[in-house]
Amino acid sequence: MPRLLPLLLMLMAPVLPASAQPQESSRFFPYTLKTTKLPNGLTVVRVPFNSPGIVAYITSVRVGSRNEVEAGRTGFAHFFEHMMFKGTKSNPEGQRERILGGFGFDDNAFTTDDITVYQAYGPTAGLPQLIALEADRFQHLEYSEPSFQTEALAVLGEYHKSAAAPDLKMEESLAKTAFTRHTYQHTTLGFYDFDDAQVLEAVTKHYGSWKRELATVSIPAEPAQTKARSVHVDWAQPTQPRHVLAWHTPAARADTPDAAIQAMLAEYLVGDTSPAYKELVLEKQLVESLSVPTSPHRDPYLFPIDATLQDEKHRAAVDATLRRDVKALVDGKVDAARVKAIQDHLRYGLLMGMDTPRDVAIDLAFYAGVMGPPDALASYLKQLGTVTPQQLTAFAKKYLVETNLTVLTLTPKPAAGGTP
Repeated sequence: MPRLLPLLLMLMAPVLPASAQPQESSRFFPYTLKTTKLPNGLTVVRVPFNSPGIVAYITSVRVGSRNEVEAGRTGFAHFFEHMMFKGTKSNPEGQRERILGGFGFDDNAFTTDDITVYQAYGPTAGLPQLIALEADRFQHLEYSEPSFQTEALAVLGEYHKSAAAPDLKMEESLAKTAFTRHTYQHTTLGFYDFDDAQVLEAVTKHYGSWKRELATVSIPAEPAQTKARSVHVDWAQPTQPRHVLAWHTPAARADTPDAAIQAMLAEYLVGDTSPAYKELVLEKQLVESLSVPTSPHRDPYLFPIDATLQDEKHRAAVDATLRRDVKALVDGKVDAARVKAIQDHLRYGLLMGMDTPRDVAIDLAFYAGVMGPPDALASYLKQLGTVTPQQLTAFAKKYLVETNLTVLTLTPKPAAGGTP
């Protein structure tokens, strides 16, 4: 598997002096990004944060289940994330945990459709050791076959745990139906007062000799959907019926508002202030919950409205209400005041969630990993504040149409003694 140079994000204390000049994007993202690109292509981002003695060290690699192009072979990105903790010649399995545990670091990782993110959070006193350990495992990972087999069972256990609830089966069925070619069809420093020059020197020392190798994986493009599709899931255990309307929508990019528009649409159509939520959840109580369970993706993905029904008999009424509100949006009937309120809620909600260096670093890593530029989060925040009602309507007219729709329904096995 080609080794892809990651994006490193380090959140450090203390804050910059008042005389420091923030980048233009800081008007939308309240922290200053200091970005350096090493000769081998590694992008290093440092973000001063007012958390004395604590550092978040995040490595974002633009590889996920999207890159699994071999037919019948999936799950490698997630599996590889697990194997990244299995040691090297210099630091055999267990030594990393002993070193970082001695400092009190919280060390973890996660994999999505598009990216893999490795995160460590702890005291700046251990930063030199952390940098050396991270550089070592990214360049010299080594593990035995027994270790590989043991971790395979752990990954399988994760799958079995997730498969015990209907959401995984729904996600798999929807993806297999909505995508015919694209790989989305299967699922997925030590200084108290830091010295930026010393941090960059340490990163350059440990990562600088890494030879750049670009991946040559060709991701199949998903052809345009030309007619409505549907898929039904029979769930063998008692649970709530589910009804999903999913449309293909564009990829998230830093230079377009498409990701911001979709976040706005999710709140506008089924958020707590939406007519659908008030009618279906609060007043008529036909639905237990409404959501749009998606996030920005590197390639065109899905905008799914997911309704958890109170009873199977309400399916037609719920479907009609959701389609009614989508049609109203397509017809240009948009509540501008609610659009403005949603904008403020999303922007400030995202910013208020950045309480710690780890919060900031993971958000930066996610948006940079999906969209590309290190300051992609700042671009996204700016776009959230500039989306207009007219853009929402234009987007809905183009994408939220019948020929672009996949409907998933899930019907559970009735509970003993009656319907669920």
